[in-house]
Amino acid sequence: MSSVISMPIDLLRAPSEEDNKYTRGVVGLITGSIEYPGAAILSVSAAIRTGVGMARFLGNPLVADQVLRSRPEMVTQPGAVHAWVVGSGVSSSAEFELQAIAKLFSEPGVEPLVIDAGAFSLVSTGTFVNRQAILTPHLGEARALAKRLSGGDEYQSADQAALARFLSESTGATILLKGHQSLLANGSSLKTLNSAPTELATAGTGDVLAGILGALLAINHRQVTSGEVSLEAVAEVGVALHSEAAKLASAGAPIAAMDVVDSIGQAVLNLRVQ
Repeated sequence: MSSVISMPIDLLRAPSEEDNKYTRGVVGLITGSIEYPGAAILSVSAAIRTGVGMARFLGNPLVADQVLRSRPEMVTQPGAVHAWVVGSGVSSSAEFELQAIAKLFSEPGVEPLVIDAGAFSLVSTGTFVNRQAILTPHLGEARALAKRLSGGDEYQSADQAALARFLSESTGATILLKGHQSLLANGSSLKTLNSAPTELATAGTGDVLAGILGALLAINHRQVTSGEVSLEAVAEVGVALHSEAAKLASAGAPIAAMDVVDSIGQAVLNLRVQ
């Protein structure tokens, strides 16, 4: 049975006859690296399968060549972007990607952000006070970021709720603390999301989730930037879609991250508001 999600509007709505690739939303991605090119393939593929009008990859050109072999519809030229996904698969030595992400953080912009993995090293106190952003750490990444921001070890043994709230209050971002039962924090508010399939505990599924979230932000960019739709609503729907795709791909059997990507389209249909 599909999950039931309460949404202010249908964030998974079908395109209308008047839509085109730009009005359906353009997501920009700075993901993957020479060390981890698969993260770029997974995040781009997930965004496309979620229904975004265009995926614009602005990561390392050497990585782009590899992604294009799997996703020939991907665009590699700079241009308009409605939301960003950054950091998935970006290694600590990936100078090109880290410089591009740092520039994106430092420049004023209205495009909402999904920040994952390798981009956490660029996050500091108050980075997103004036910018809509979703951070997607797993528990280890969250504790490492909290240690750096707090300058101490007080959050290394704290419960996950306190950890998520601290990161949200410190950075100004919405925190999606990933796990079997993910937590969603915005300031002091906290929500526990529905449990995810345990089969998602495998490499690359976090990259898939980042792509899904970026696509949902881009598809619904007008409602998100106007405040009609909250980042928490987008994150909750993204997690539900990710879980639904995993259930379809698995049926109880082991899965790989690309299996989840391949099931996103059917998962969208299952969860779409009729």
